[in-house]
Amino acid sequence: MTLLHFAVLAPFLFAVLVPFLFKYIRKIHTGWFVLVVPLILFIYFLSFISVTSDGRDEMQRMEWVPSLGINFDLYVDGLSLLFALLITGIGTLVILYSIFYLAGKKERLNHFYVYILLFMGAMLGVVLSDNIIVLYVFWEITSISSALLISYWYTKKASVYGAQKSMYITVFGGLSMLGGFSLLYVMAGTFSIREMVGNADIILGHDLFLAAMILVLLGAFTKSAQFPFHIWLPDAMEAPTPVSAYLHSATMVKAGIYLVARMTPVFGGGAEWFWIITSFGVFTMLWGAVSAVRQKDLKAILAFSTVSQLGMIMSLLGAGSAAFYYMDGDNALYTTAILAAVFHLINHATFKGSLFMVAGIVDHETGTRDIRKLGGLMTIMPVTATISFIGLAAMAGLPPFNGFLSKELFFTGITNVVQYDMWNGDTIGMILPVVAWIASIFTFAYSAIIFFRTFRGKFKPEALPVKKVHEAPAGLLISPIVLAVAVLLISIFPNMLAYTIIEPAMMSILPGILSEGSAFYVDIYHWHGINLELMMTAGAVALGIVVYITMDKWSKLGIYQRERDIMTAAYDNGYDLLIKGSQLLTRAQMTGMLRDYLVYMLLFIIGIMFYTMFRFEGFHFGMDNASDIDIFMYFILGALVITVLLLPKVNNRMTAIILAGFAGFLVAFIFTVFRAPDLALTQLMVETVSVLLFMAVFYHLPNLTKDDITPLTKTINIVVAGLAGLMVTLVSISAFTFGQTTSLAAISEYYIENSKILAGGYNMVNVVLVDFRGLDTMLELLVLGIAALGVVSLIKLKVRESDDV
Repeated sequence: MTLLHFAVLAPFLFAVLVPFLFKYIRKIHTGWFVLVVPLILFIYFLSFISVTSDGRDEMQRMEWVPSLGINFDLYVDGLSLLFALLITGIGTLVILYSIFYLAGKKERLNHFYVYILLFMGAMLGVVLSDNIIVLYVFWEITSISSALLISYWYTKKASVYGAQKSMYITVFGGLSMLGGFSLLYVMAGTFSIREMVGNADIILGHDLFLAAMILVLLGAFTKSAQFPFHIWLPDAMEAPTPVSAYLHSATMVKAGIYLVARMTPVFGGGAEWFWIITSFGVFTMLWGAVSAVRQKDLKAILAFSTVSQLGMIMSLLGAGSAAFYYMDGDNALYTTAILAAVFHLINHATFKGSLFMVAGIVDHETGTRDIRKLGGLMTIMPVTATISFIGLAAMAGLPPFNGFLSKELFFTGITNVVQYDMWNGDTIGMILPVVAWIASIFTFAYSAIIFFRTFRGKFKPEALPVKKVHEAPAGLLISPIVLAVAVLLISIFPNMLAYTIIEPAMMSILPGILSEGSAFYVDIYHWHGINLELMMTAGAVALGIVVYITMDKWSKLGIYQRERDIMTAAYDNGYDLLIKGSQLLTRAQMTGMLRDYLVYMLLFIIGIMFYTMFRFEGFHFGMDNASDIDIFMYFILGALVITVLLLPKVNNRMTAIILAGFAGFLVAFIFTVFRAPDLALTQLMVETVSVLLFMAVFYHLPNLTKDDITPLTKTINIVVAGLAGLMVTLVSISAFTFGQTTSLAAISEYYIENSKILAGGYNMVNVVLVDFRGLDTMLELLVLGIAALGVVSLIKLKVRESDDV
């Protein structure tokens, strides 16, 4: 295991120690021990800056399932390093913040820090994995761990509801993404992202390109809260504020952004990729901004603002993907969008992380986040107000803050679309900057709402649950101050990250765009002259002021009063329909009768088997090479047929048991004649145990009467039994005939020759079961284990007299 692998697995390993630290070291907050993990990892990943800034990357390999091409390969380039630094850097500040935010409360801190470490490790695995299957495994761990964090206060129904919603939506996207990954493997013949980038031309021209792209985008859109999958993010705000600051501003919601950026070299250059990402991103930006203005809760406003900002970054990645289509043209025309996406990704993590922490401080000190009860906190909480002003000014895109710089680049990148001479960019593309500009108006408006409704105006102590409001303690202020300082530093020195972080990330998103030895021109500065972008910013600020000033008038409209997103209502209705449908299906299927269950299973098996045989032309008939059958076998088969035909006619329980056992023993005798002693022994044991069990419960067996069976039931029984028998017969004959055209002896010889060499065993049957079919056997053992647990649970279940048995 390399040091890079250990860095990814370190949070998981340390999570095992957290319960013990929490139990045995009570005098010290558990967070102080956990804080060491992201801090050390952040310092470790800083050491890679010298590698990526030189245009190099680093790959560390570890075999996992090499026979399937699934290896735990980790890859550090500009893009993965940027996200790794965000995950560990913001993670350090969030854990420091949580130490004071959760101090003095009877919280399950061991659970909290275990969940957050699991999430941190999973996110590192997502952004550093080169193998898409390994990436998917970590991807789903982020969904599970984030749901656990959202439902941390599980006694609150809203927390459980938010966790379930996030789980359903993101896991749905994850499974869709897995389907897309499978199609990518079919097209490229590899699970490696780097190798897929090398085969991008093959993928782009493949018939499965569109299907794979849509499935992958479903995973990205659900995780990054793009419309219409954005509805999980506002409800996830029920989590503790440190969780909101970490998961939903800097890390988890950026996973989808990362996936789109990483897959841009694979899918970029196609009109579908360009239009889907750009249009959905711009519309999500507008939807989130308008929805944020309607909210009354500080964290809800920030949640919808996050949706809007994520849409903004997503649209930039879509617009910049055009560089792969027109690689010989003016690179700046296309790459400006990618530059804006990377730069705003960093800026958003700084100002949004600080704003979520400020919302937590306000809630912590006043007891509420309702802006209708807040106001006048600037004089009481001046430090918090200052941090809030810096973050909100950056989010609103006001100069000279870093948000203004990336917003100007955003306007440049999105307006450049109208200059694209392909994919109707010069016509339909004109809609994109207009929608983006309208969204910017509302971005300024909700930023003004947060600041002026919270920190300006009249102080209302009578409306606050906490009567003695004061400034937050220093421990709570350290993390947001650090992020606010980062906002200011980037604002004053915008190029401090230009060629150490931003350009290497651009090189990872747009590999091969530049000639060897060249570099992207990254020069970020405040004054560009009086141009279109500056006029768009000025117009957005002016109209944003108008929107805020006139809020008292138009806020009385019904649409403003409805804080709940209409897509949430669609989700709830759809969820209710699914529940009712599943209940209806369950009632039809779970009748409590073993006969019905057997019919369902047999029909399913028969349908799948017949479809497979017809689909792949599996029916083969030929008895040319059939061996002669001894005369006594006809007597055995005749006795077996007569026994089976008599069974349905028997009304006596004892006779039925004897006949069933006799039929089983005859089958065992047939196995013996055909030299299959292991099967014969198994059959004898099963039949012996079955007969003994039937005899043991003889008096409890139901009476065999014909009156309880309706003609319809008899017909169904006959049809299903006949189809099952026909299926087994046809499959048996086909298998026999198939063995005539493809040498089964060669297959046998393979196992005979390799049982000792490859598996170290002489018993070929055991070797096949344990080694050659080891995965299948393991799954069988898993099923048996689950069944055993179910039996034990039923035995231990104490049934009350009032329960229906």
